[in-house]
Amino acid sequence: MSILETAKKIIEEGPICDHCMGRQFAKLSTGLTNVERGKAIKLALAMEGDAIFKESGDDSILEELAKSSHYARKTLRIEGEDEKCWVCLGIFDNLDAWADRAVTSIGDREYSTFLVGTKVSGLIGENEEILWSECGITQAEQFKTEMNREVGKLISARTGKEVEFERPDLVITLDIADESTSVQVKSLYIQGRYRKLVRGIPQTRWPCRSCGGRGCEDCNNTGKQYPESVDELIGKELVGMTEAMDSKFHGAGREDIDALMLGTGRPFVVEAVSPKIRSIDVWELEKKINKFADGKVEVEGLKIVEKAVIETLKSSKADKVYNLKVTFKEPVSTDKLEDAITALIGVQIHQRTPQRVAHRRADLVRKRYVHNMKLVEKTEEFAIIEVHCDGGLYVKELTSGDDGRTEPSLTGLLGIQAKVDELNVIKVDI
Repeated sequence: MSILETAKKIIEEGPICDHCMGRQFAKLSTGLTNVERGKAIKLALAMEGDAIFKESGDDSILEELAKSSHYARKTLRIEGEDEKCWVCLGIFDNLDAWADRAVTSIGDREYSTFLVGTKVSGLIGENEEILWSECGITQAEQFKTEMNREVGKLISARTGKEVEFERPDLVITLDIADESTSVQVKSLYIQGRYRKLVRGIPQTRWPCRSCGGRGCEDCNNTGKQYPESVDELIGKELVGMTEAMDSKFHGAGREDIDALMLGTGRPFVVEAVSPKIRSIDVWELEKKINKFADGKVEVEGLKIVEKAVIETLKSSKADKVYNLKVTFKEPVSTDKLEDAITALIGVQIHQRTPQRVAHRRADLVRKRYVHNMKLVEKTEEFAIIEVHCDGGLYVKELTSGDDGRTEPSLTGLLGIQAKVDELNVIKVDI
């Protein structure tokens, strides 16, 4: 079927605007807009109708070809009122209004790039499918594709911002059925390292065990099991500086609540959720965080990164170096202790999920290695032991044996119960 024959069938379905007419042939003759295609097709129809009329003298042919065509009506001066396009329901006559709604939705957010998406109403989607089916159309572009592009051009003209398809700062959704717009804001991601300098602070927010975060007497209606966390001590200043809705914390592993994180610190990414401000001074942020954390947490090396860094952070198998203060149920000689330590180096450790975390971890037997282990200090009351091991090795249980759930262990090799009184992480090797 020729283009004009297809166009005649389209015209027969009802009044159609230039956008919707041209869109049915969008994959043909690149370099034209759909409006230009639509006008050209309608003009060709009008000219063909005029030629037929002049040859036959039958003006009913002209009326049939020209009906419902705004361009043909104007060109051939046919009397009558213009009718609303039955395919888009007149949406393309109101693109400026949609662009205005979108710009209003963006408000005073700071951004450089954006992308427009359209949620098509059921009626327009159905109209489009009927047209394709009835007229055998195979070279069409979808309604939402043109809507995204045309409104995107108007927003760009109004704001001076650029459309970005891969990683836009904003995604603006046009909801045709509700005649509304909404904005989804790309998070801002800040990478760095933190040191935790006091014990008793969890890495992330911990909802109250009694109320699940709703607030109760046990938590003084805070909804928290612990009053503060590394997450909150870092995230609060980021939220304030970016005017974000909230923050999310992503760490390269975690240390126990009663452990310190020392040395070069633990890598992390903190995410500003739906920020209004994106261009921030990370050095100023670093100073604000360290001042607010007041010696409990320190951060350094902050920089803005992309979201993909989080996956790299989470999937990295980082070796860890720990410093353990170990006590013993009975006296143990230095030589015996050093022999037991040496026996653990390079050995595959089999650890069943520790009893202390069994309520929140799968009951598995994990296999990890101790790369190095040395006695740093020995007194009558305690020993200081440094352990360099695979990430994921539970060093408290490596020491205690966890009632036989970890094999081999320092306790098992000594024949004397040992336990970790204090634990410091001194290196996360990523």
